Amino acid sequence: MIKRGKPTKNGQVKLTFTIAEGPARGGVSLVGDFNGWDPYAHPMQRKENGTYQVSLTVPARQPIRFRYLADGGVWFDDADADHHDEHGGRINPVDVQEAPEGITSAPSVGKPMRQTLTAGRPVTNPVPAS
Repeated sequence: MIKRGKPTKNGQVKLTFTIAEGPARGGVSLVGDFNGWDPYAHPMQRKENGTYQVSLTVPARQPIRFRYLADGGVWFDDADADHHDEHGGRINPVDVQEAPEGITSAPSVGKPMRQTLTAGRPVTNPVPAS
């Protein structure tokens, strides 16, 4: 689940990413173009109910690309992203209904993908959208 905050006067939006325990064993990080794809920049915190969660603040007018990285090099996508492609998910920080003039939402296409790194080479397997 991805929760979008309301845009602030300075043009920023708080995004909160929450995932179920199911897709990951061990730690999980949120990685993307907003943090240089650094797996150490946004580690997700495990909650008492077993979910993982992290929040970040990004510019409201700039869509971001992101994926999750679990221990063992397992990459996976969020079915709640606005758009999916071979590079992961993309989200517009501002929802269409709340978007200031000029911000539009990307269409949702494709299925999320699970990618596991094996001997330095990616192996991609489709994961059904939930």
